[in-house]
Amino acid sequence: MVIELRARFDEADNLALASRLQEAGAIVIYGVMAYKTHAKMMHIVRREKDKLRHYAHLGTGNYHSRTAKLYTDYSLLTANPTLCEDVHQVFQQLSGMGRARRIETLLHAPFTLHEGLVAMIEREAVEARKGKRAHLIVKCNSLTEPKLIQALYRASRAGVECDLIIRGMCCLRPGVPGVSENIRVRSIVARFLEHTRVFHFHNGGKPETWGSSADFMARNMFHRVETCFPLLDRKLAARVRKDLETYLVDNCQSWLLRSDGPYVEAAARDAAPISAQETLLFAYAARGLTLDAGSLTDIASAGACRGGDVLAASNL
Repeated sequence: MVIELRARFDEADNLALASRLQEAGAIVIYGVMAYKTHAKMMHIVRREKDKLRHYAHLGTGNYHSRTAKLYTDYSLLTANPTLCEDVHQVFQQLSGMGRARRIETLLHAPFTLHEGLVAMIEREAVEARKGKRAHLIVKCNSLTEPKLIQALYRASRAGVECDLIIRGMCCLRPGVPGVSENIRVRSIVARFLEHTRVFHFHNGGKPETWGSSADFMARNMFHRVETCFPLLDRKLAARVRKDLETYLVDNCQSWLLRSDGPYVEAAARDAAPISAQETLLFAYAARGLTLDAGSLTDIASAGACRGGDVLAASNL
């Protein structure tokens, strides 16, 4: 069990939790010196029919009962052998068994995440320069890292359509002629705090969708242990892309960033009002999923045991 003690306002609770776990016999590790552990992941090994079966759980939000009821997040439960091995390697690193090696699928900070994201943005720019369709969607809490911002500007100048859903700080200026006219930035402020970190790339018609624990900030890229995981199951990736598209047409609780700095409220005007959170809440309820993180985890566990990936969403 890796517990990061440095969490704003939760240090005392984390110390108490660590003590309870140790009293129960768990081995508690406090992460890597000088790097805050911000990744959210589990590696589970079960004996099934006389053999060991590996599972991995990766999320965009904390394992926290309170925030699970207040924040929107995604979590992936998978039995994919490559993802499971990657998670195992990251835990080896965190437990002091050496630098993580042979990471095949995950991107992880402070090693490969930043350069991997820049490369995926640049890949869209290459497609645009060829005259092909190029599009990316980034949803995270904050966007302040200079090199990622520069990569997005380059992509915009190349003709990439960039839709950014940034709830908090955003140091990028959209809509500047010759610089960022193909970039649109919106913030969703609604009943639940938008906390998901999801990145979608058109990738020349072979779309990729990633979930992550990291925001587009220097501290996440260079001073924290973070993970970024691909949604390899096409149905799950399509479901997340559809959710993102719902956010992009929200005209009830969206604020659009102007090129000169202020935000303006997205008005429905003559169009039908669309609230992304309300739309997604009703959509998940119609599928028979209870709006409770614990219940969703139970459903996810059953699906992964059948060999497939399962995506759970808290509050959505």
